[in-house]
Amino acid sequence: MPKSKIDALKADTSNPDAQDSNQSQTGILSRLWQGLAKHGHHLNERRQQQWLAQACETLYSEIGEAAGVVLARRILECYAKLTPAAKLDFLTTLEKRFSTEPSRINLAISEYQQSPNAKTSQQLHQATQSRRQEVIRRLNFAPSGISALLLMREDIINLLATHPELNPVDADFEHLFRSWFNRGFLQMQTIDWNTPAVILEKIIRYEAVHAISDWHDLRRRLDPPDRKCFAFFHPMLANDPLIFVEVALTEHTPNAIAPLLAEERTPIDPSAARTAVFYSISNCQKGLKGVSFGNFLIKQVAAELQRDFPQLRTFVTLSPIPGFTRWLHQQHGNSVAAHALNEIDWQDPNCKNHPMRPILERYISTYLLEKKLDRLRPADPVARFHLGNGASIENIHWLGDISTKGINQGASFMVNYLYDLDHVIANHEAHIKHGTIIASRQVRALSESKNNQ
Repeated sequence: MPKSKIDALKADTSNPDAQDSNQSQTGILSRLWQGLAKHGHHLNERRQQQWLAQACETLYSEIGEAAGVVLARRILECYAKLTPAAKLDFLTTLEKRFSTEPSRINLAISEYQQSPNAKTSQQLHQATQSRRQEVIRRLNFAPSGISALLLMREDIINLLATHPELNPVDADFEHLFRSWFNRGFLQMQTIDWNTPAVILEKIIRYEAVHAISDWHDLRRRLDPPDRKCFAFFHPMLANDPLIFVEVALTEHTPNAIAPLLAEERTPIDPSAARTAVFYSISNCQKGLKGVSFGNFLIKQVAAELQRDFPQLRTFVTLSPIPGFTRWLHQQHGNSVAAHALNEIDWQDPNCKNHPMRPILERYISTYLLEKKLDRLRPADPVARFHLGNGASIENIHWLGDISTKGINQGASFMVNYLYDLDHVIANHEAHIKHGTIIASRQVRALSESKNNQ
């Protein structure tokens, strides 16, 4: 342990009690360091697991804040170097060894029943919180702790399909992250060509909807006066965006993505624009799955754009339908439509009038308007996001995205989700409470044509 750290732990020599406490903490840390150093790089996975478990116990129960910062850093550094199997062992230990304590809960319930008041209510609340939550909180003491914990949760998310027993651990991370990444902490920033390169590099890397091929492609999305980009940042992740949205200012609502991204397109004067198109929204941190702030970003961006360009009348997305072809093959795999997808020449100039178009349009309307995960939530993840934010389905576009990804996921279809700022709150309430899907007459007509066959 560096001498400066030991000196910091022994700083208060004028107080005998503090001196005893600091010496005790130094002894605790010393024993932990010795256990780690004794085996060095030859520490096998089992011993690594034992050391980390004991270190977390110490972090939870015996150590003060100053020493806790040092220990939290060492735990996170050690975890980052583990093999995938050893990481799984550690996360399993968090699930088994740092869960709630039934005896403590039963005692708190008994005390509350005997004397229901604010004090016993708080004691009951604390008893139902897993010890794991406090361990995670204290790990966040470490410098760059939040970044390390986001990566740890990514590991958990990647393991959940094969190790569902880690769900309680994941739930604790999500619970804490919802507080730590509360909307009140987030800062919206404009991203442009003058933004620091370290951030621009991450915009390229994190773009999840329409890949950015190189720096020239990025510049085409940021530099022209009719293109905008906004991102949310957290104070503890100053150079790492949480989510960003790319916006095109256009004269009309677009029906395809290619013209918006075309290399040779001619920019328009923003004062001539009447429509703001949210054409790409990318979440940057997989570890923040389940922590939603995209709705806040879209609404704040719309408000800022309306302030800067008061002539704007329409706020709309041009969105993919990532779950459509998978649903079509799973639910209607023997249909003519499903078989036809592999035979359509998407580059044919006459494809606009392909005989399969009306049939696929009816399937797409069924998927968007009727297919749900449960009674309330749409099956398609993009639809779930925008409808949950209070948008409505304005239009569906055949050949909206004829890239390989667009064809494989959405059979070339794209959707305009309309953000009518006067109705988003009412739409949101209707959707969340009753599962109502607001859609335009032309979209409803596609579904009705199917039902009238």
